[in-house]
Formats: sequence, C-alpha cells, structure tokens
Amino acid sequence: MEQPKNNFKLVTDKKNARMLLPNMLTLIGVCIGLTSIRFALSGEFHLAIIAIIFAALIDGLDGRIARLIKGTSKVGKELDSLTDMISFGVAPAFIMYFWKLNTFGRFGWLLCLVYVICVALRLARFNVSSNQEPSWRDNFFEGVPSPAGGILVLTPLIISLSGFDYVKINYDIIVPVFFIVTSLLLISKFPTYSFKKIVIQRKATIFLLFTIVLFFGLLLIYTFNVIAISSIIYLSLIPISFFHYQKMKKIHENDKIQDEDDLEDVL
Repeated sequence: MEQPKNNFKLVTDKKNARMLLPNMLTLIGVCIGLTSIRFALSGEFHLAIIAIIFAALIDGLDGRIARLIKGTSKVGKELDSLTDMISFGVAPAFIMYFWKLNTFGRFGWLLCLVYVICVALRLARFNVSSNQEPSWRDNFFEGVPSPAGGILVLTPLIISLSGFDYVKINYDIIVPVFFIVTSLLLISKFPTYSFKKIVIQRKATIFLLFTIVLFFGLLLIYTFNVIAISSIIYLSLIPISFFHYQKMKKIHENDKIQDEDDLEDVL
C-alpha cells in the first residue's frame, strides 16, 4: 500500500525560510536587551554590560547575514529598529538609572527620558534615509548609531568596573555629561564612520583574522578593560571621521563640477 506523502512544512516559501535566521537573531537580541534590565534590577551590573555587548554583536550580525543569504525584508527592518530601541535605548537608560541616575531624583529620570527619545528619533531618521541610493556617504552615519550610543552612555559604569579609575572620578558630573553629549550626538548630523565598506587586501587578511582573534581573546580575559578602551578609541575617531567626511565631500564636489564642465564643453 502506498504511504501518504508528508506535506508538512515549517515554511512554504524559500524566501520566507531565508528570513527566519536573521529574524530569529533579532528576536534573540530583544531577549538579551530585556535580560540586561533584569540584571540591573538585581544589581548585577557587570552581567548587564555583558548582555548589552552581546546584543550589539547580534545587531551587527543579523543584517549582514540577511544580506548574505538574501533574506532581507521590511518586517526584519522594522524588527531590527524595535530591537535597537530596547537594547540600546531603554536598557542602557535603565541600567544607568539603577546604578547612578536614581540619586539625582527627577533630573536623573529626565536624562533617561531625553536619551531614549533621542534614540527613537535616531532610528526613525535612519529608517527613512536608508532607502536612498548607494553613494560614498554610505561610509558614514549621520550622528552616532544607536548601538554605539548605548555603549557610550554606559562608559562611566564600564570604567568603574574596569579598575581604570585610578584618578578620582566624579561620577555625579561624568554620568550626566555622557548622557547629554551622547543624546546630542545621536540626533545630530555629525558624520561618524559606519565601517560598512571596509576593503581589506587579500595579503592583509591573515593579519585581520589575527587581530580579530586577539581582540576577542582579550575581551574574554579583560572584558571591561577592553570595552572601556574601545569606547575611548571610538570617541577619538568621531572628530577624525568629521574631517575625513569633509575631505571626501570636497573631492566629490570637485569631481561633479569637473564632469559638468566637461559636459558643457561637449555641448
């Protein structure tokens, strides 16, 4: 007797199947972001920081995986923004509020609200601008991206956990300053490196792999020290990215003028 065919399928379309993996990673990022708040509530701030770092790593992977396997979708894009809002907006604000900002009373809560609103505005602007045609400007973000902003506002807490605060640091001043500056950078149009289109020569690939392995090795051993140094390096790159952007903008404007002059000569 002929056996009946099993027509059960988890997904009915190959494209939908390709979208499963990046969307699952994004949802895992949501869970990790919410879990960081739970760690902060119980006073386990070191675990809360680690959770945010994992969320940032997942945020950097899901989009690249989606593009690699051609599994991008509008749902995934909106889901990614929602995840960023939770993991790098709400979660860092709550972590810092439970650690230090609650001692400021209403002003501390106001700083949290302002920061979260700025993250929301940043994500909304990114969703609108990401539909534009590719250009040299894709090498830069307008303002600080939300994952970087989430880690920047946590920098005072990271420094306190790293043991780098040999010099007496007044966190009552540093924490509000980091919140205000980061909030302004999020909604500003200050160009910052996106690191999306880095071209590595083939002969330098082995050195890149060694550097990545070394970085993650140090991250596992000296977790908060490495994160603190990385945050300081990123802050130092912001003015460099501004001057680099202005230089590239001037070059492309001159090229455009030259092309228009050549066209006029032909006509």
